[in-house]
Amino acid sequence: MTADLGKLLLSCGALLLVLGVLFLLLGRTGLPIGRLPGDFLIRGKNTTFYFPVTTSILLSVVLSLVLYFVGRIRH
Repeated sequence: MTADLGKLLLSCGALLLVLGVLFLLLGRTGLPIGRLPGDFLIRGKNTTFYFPVTTSILLSVVLSLVLYFVGRIRH
């Protein structure tokens, strides 16, 4: 049981590392991830509120497709 938890934590860490590198590379390409139409940015006098609705939906669809294909390959 402990070994399974260790494998899960290592897998999650590796996934976060890959996603971090991917976002760093995407940031350098000039793609407007996080600045898509539909992402809310409200600037007040002393505060800023940012809610990336469109970016969240896009990432959700992409991750769902990736996980779907990974699941199909494993079975």
